[in-house]
Amino acid sequence: MGPIESYLSIDEVIRVAKLSGADAIHPGYGLLSESPEFVDACEEAGITFIGPKAETMRSLGNKVAARNLAISAGVPVVPATKPLPKDMAKIKKMAGDIGYPLMLKASWGGGGRGMRVIRSEQDVENETLEARREAAAAFGKDEIYFEKLVENARHVEAQVLGDGQGNAVHLFERDCSVQRRNQKVVERAPAPYLSDEQREELCGYALQIANKTNYLGAGTVEFLMDIDTGAFYFIEVNPRVQVEHTVTEEVTGIDIIKAQIHLVDGHKIGTKASGVPRQEDIKLNGHALQCRITTEDPEQNFIPDYGRITAYRGATGFGIRLDGGT
Repeated sequence: MGPIESYLSIDEVIRVAKLSGADAIHPGYGLLSESPEFVDACEEAGITFIGPKAETMRSLGNKVAARNLAISAGVPVVPATKPLPKDMAKIKKMAGDIGYPLMLKASWGGGGRGMRVIRSEQDVENETLEARREAAAAFGKDEIYFEKLVENARHVEAQVLGDGQGNAVHLFERDCSVQRRNQKVVERAPAPYLSDEQREELCGYALQIANKTNYLGAGTVEFLMDIDTGAFYFIEVNPRVQVEHTVTEEVTGIDIIKAQIHLVDGHKIGTKASGVPRQEDIKLNGHALQCRITTEDPEQNFIPDYGRITAYRGATGFGIRLDGGT
């Protein structure tokens, strides 16, 4: 079994956890972090999963199910299809019913994998097949769907924390509009273009979804903001910690990873033991910007690359935080 496959193997991860004597698993981001089957396996093995319950994963980790939940919670969404069938003629009809341009998305996972912009019917077949392959390789599932593309939009998301005991708070929002190949490159908190009223609206929508599911742990509710109208549209929930959680920690002073552990351990929001204050006590302080550093080949259209590190000098100075590993 290769290194990537081993991290996607539920049996292998559980085996190693038992071998090491671990009594809890923090899934990080990517790989099995959004797998309800992995949450079930942890429970069966007597290992605490630091994240939402399996039933929450099933209702939010799958983007199609999450859309349906958002609608039931009264949160606005963009038009979209059900999961696509295998029959190409039916797929093309579904695309035509929504109307071009479209965004093709993987139902599971994140990180921009499986996403494609489709502007005409002639692109549907090839892009659909490619998206299925990419989604299956990254998440172990090839389910995909169409969503109407909002062309002139910003990508803004709200961070939420829940204790699974009827309490949830938001830690305000992050702007993630600077992207390449549908992957975030620069994130900032808070979003500088939002008014206080828009911020309240956005974060209110996020809490509606968190409360609807009696959410446990950390989650991010992502939205598109139509630049022309100012309207927000729900796109997905990431039922896990995200790479960009660091900027939220910097402007709120709340350690999200520590909070995840305390909340899953049964501590209620608003208590000192949870590390999560009541909503009225959570304040924005300053502005934070995160830049992702990745290895890419500029001569090959910036595809992911690897190589030997011959020298390394980390960033230092007042107000600088460096999260990374080699």
